[in-house]
Amino acid sequence: MRKALIVGVDYYEHFPNLSGCVNDAYAVKGVLERNADGTLNFPTPRLLAGTGPAQAVSRAELKEAIRELFADDSDIALLYFAGHGYIEEAGGYLCGSDSQTGDDGVALADVMTFVNGSPAKNKVVILDSCHSGVAGNNSLTAGLAEISEGVTILTASTDKQYASETPGGGSGVFTTLLVDALNGAAANLVGSVTPGSAYAHIDQSLGTWGQRPVFKTNVKTFVSLREADSSIDLADLRALTRLFPTPEYQLPLDPSYEPERNGTEPADFPAPDAANNAAFKTLQNYVKVNLARPVGAEHMWHAAMQNKSCELTVLGQHYWSLVDQELI
Repeated sequence: MRKALIVGVDYYEHFPNLSGCVNDAYAVKGVLERNADGTLNFPTPRLLAGTGPAQAVSRAELKEAIRELFADDSDIALLYFAGHGYIEEAGGYLCGSDSQTGDDGVALADVMTFVNGSPAKNKVVILDSCHSGVAGNNSLTAGLAEISEGVTILTASTDKQYASETPGGGSGVFTTLLVDALNGAAANLVGSVTPGSAYAHIDQSLGTWGQRPVFKTNVKTFVSLREADSSIDLADLRALTRLFPTPEYQLPLDPSYEPERNGTEPADFPAPDAANNAAFKTLQNYVKVNLARPVGAEHMWHAAMQNKSCELTVLGQHYWSLVDQELI
């Protein structure tokens, strides 16, 4: 069972209203709800959208929803919040629509109490709010995070920074990149998007001197947040160990691997071989995703026609090992 609570608060009774948090919440809900192939990912995620006086998100409602999210022994419990954040010496807060001073919001210390004590196997907290990087920090020791096993925190900014919106407003810079990551920009070759790969995508996309995302985790293995389209067919990927007996093996090629002829070849030129042609197609697919490369030739066609070979790249050797260990 996968559970998600997605919160976006634009309307505030006492703070300046925001313009993109509700849009961001709907965007995150839309991408998380189903995988790229249409299968359910986070079924019926709960959405709290503070759009105006008639649909506000109070502090009490927000806190109770977070408590309920992390109360069950689900496979993944994911919290996403976009709205005002506040920080003071005592810690950080997520502000509901009725917050008046900021420190009357939902304390991040309370959030982390729910998270760290949750029976859920994986707990993921994603915060697109100012000063959100303070989440999980030890209240007594600066620079020290205290999170239990199975917890991952991804925030839009450090504890001292503000979370920026895209030019023209309408969405946050962090969430725009997060949605891109979930849609496949951060997927591995088989299509899995993990919290770590999402963070890497966001981190690469933000400038050195501006808003910086924060990533904290205490997990043995990363869980997949969403399955995007894979870059290569799974059957091709599993053929790595069949085509390459060892990761360092150089596969010899010859003209029989190339199915096309131009009619000017010598009479003794090797004819196309159906089995080799099928293998060559798979090898070319490897080249497209940087799993393999020709040796001593510019392109795979030249390698075949010139009786050269091809080999696995470092990335190809990594995936060879995964296939060999039956991890793929």
